Order: sequence, then C-alpha cells, then structure tokens
Amino acid sequence: MTAGTTGLPPQLSRLLAEFDDRRPAALARTVSLVENRRDGFELILSTLYSRVGRARRIGITGPPGAGKSTITTRLAALAREGGQSVGIVAVDPTSPFTGGALLGDRIRMESVALDPGIFIRSMATRGSLGGLAAATREVADVLDAFGFDRVIVETVGVGQSELDIARVADTSVVVLVPESGDAIQTMKAGLMEIADIFVINKADRPGADRLKHEVELMLGYRLGQGYRDIPAHHGVDLRRPKGAATDGVHSEREPDRWTPPVLTTVAERGEGIDALASALGRHADYLVRTGELQRRRRARVRDRVVDVVERLVQRRLWSDAGTQAWLDEQIPALEAGHLTPYAAATALLERSAAQLAKG
Repeated sequence: MTAGTTGLPPQLSRLLAEFDDRRPAALARTVSLVENRRDGFELILSTLYSRVGRARRIGITGPPGAGKSTITTRLAALAREGGQSVGIVAVDPTSPFTGGALLGDRIRMESVALDPGIFIRSMATRGSLGGLAAATREVADVLDAFGFDRVIVETVGVGQSELDIARVADTSVVVLVPESGDAIQTMKAGLMEIADIFVINKADRPGADRLKHEVELMLGYRLGQGYRDIPAHHGVDLRRPKGAATDGVHSEREPDRWTPPVLTTVAERGEGIDALASALGRHADYLVRTGELQRRRRARVRDRVVDVVERLVQRRLWSDAGTQAWLDEQIPALEAGHLTPYAAATALLERSAAQLAKG
C-alpha cells in the first residue's frame, strides 16, 4: 500500500498507488474526483497535501481573444525545451447546454497536447465569480503533488472579479490586446495590484504602442513616489534614448520592490515569448530573494483553511433537517419584523455550535 494511504478506502488506495506510479490515467481520474467533489476527494487532498509546494504556479488572465491560450502553449513548449514538465489548468466558460467546459482552450493547445510531459485539463467556470472555478486551486494542488515543475492556470475575463487568479498563482500575468485601449481606463485598481507582469499581445496591430504607454502610465500613478529614483520606466522616459527601456527594474532606494514590466508579444509567431519567459524567471527570483514567495504561499494556505471551513459549515449546517425545521419556525417572526435576519443567524450559529464542531 502507498505510504500515507492507511485508512483510505481500497478504491482510493488503488488510485493513489497508480498516481504515485505517475500514470496519466490516474492523474486524470484524481483531477476529475477533486473537480467534481466526488466522495473521498477531501481524503485524497489531505493525503497529497504534504507533497504540495514544489511547482512554480503561473496565472494568466485577460479578455477573451487576447491570445492567452497561444501564450500558454508557447510558454509550455519553451519549458519542455528546458526539460521541465508542465501542468495546465484552462478554465473555460461553461456550456449552457451541458454545464461542462466549452473546451476551446484545449483545442487551441493541440500542438502540445500530445507531449507526455504536458498535462492539460479544461475546467468549466460553472458560474463561479470571476470565471475561476471553485476547485481550481485544489486541481492545481493535484498537479503540483503529481510532480509537475510548472503549473499554469489560464482563466477567462479580466476585471475586478478576476482577482481570484492571484489566490492561485505565485506570478500573475495579465494579457491585453490593442483593442483593450479604451477599456484600460475602466480597469479597477485591484487588477493593477495583482498583475506581476503585463503583456500586450498581438502587438503588430495598430494601437499596441498606445496601450503599452497607457498601462505604464497607470502603473506610474499607482506606484507614485516609488518611481522617483527609477531612471526609466519601461521606456517611458524622455531622458533616455528609445530602446533603452528596462523591465522589472528596481529603485536604488527600494531594491526589493518589483516593478511590473509591460511586455509586447505576437504569440502566434512566437515573438516576445523568450522575453516573457525571462521576466517570469526574474520574478521567480525576486519572490525567493525577498521572501515574498513564502508570504504569498502562507496567505494562500490561510485562504484554503477559510475556504474549507466555509464549505464544511455550509454542508453540516444546511444538510441537517433539524436546522432547516428551526429556520422555518422563525419565518413568521421574521416576516412580522419581530426578529431580524442578523439575530436569527446569530441564534442559529449558537444553536448549531455543537453540531458544527462534531460534524
């Protein structure tokens, strides 16, 4: 029996044994079990938890049509050339007919799909806020535990609701296209906060330079005085000749402050991908050197505990017939205004404390 599987049902023990043998079919079944919240998924995640934390996690987000899948494919291929394995979680929109993923990303990544060192899983948003499926982080954990060197999470959309990508990744990449030029003005501050790297894809189109400039200006406004010692901000400095821009630069007074680079790519032709990979490497070094990686991963662990508690509370509370009956009894008082929803909620938690603790 596989180490750490003592006490598991025989079916799960066999699955984990095959998982440990690095069988792709076992990985696919494990991902399905976790994604669909089937019986035993929490036992599986608990068993695998000690193996999590080795993979570099990269999140890629941006509006539909920005070329995220092409960039992901190029980065995966580049990683494979360097001897690294890659697990990809592509969060697709939900089909209105089947409830499953539309699988557009999987199709667009066909060129690397048959590589044995690359695993691609398309997941449906299923209405999850921000387009990020609720189980995405747990599926990323499974890929991490399987031994992939890189885990790339690509998700749809861009905006305030997409900030969940930062809760999954060590490095967050926001991909934009020239057509996003006007929309950049409406971006929420939160998006500017979570992006570690900006990519202007399809940079051969008109308006790419303008968009790059607008993003750089917005970054300058956000960082404020943090730029006073920086000789050039990604090329936006009349004191330096054109082409003298630097990416991911740091102030001499703040050497441990990361400045999000704004890069340009034409992913279909592979242009700019090497520069993006280099920026990802620099950011990974920065995270380790400054202790930011540990801080981000600690925050992620804390968030996971909160998520699990919320899930357990909901399941234990609302699956209890006595709780449902008690709540129904409070409806007349609520309707009459003699009881508020807040008082009822407090009373319900006090009444159910023992049940919630016992499970």
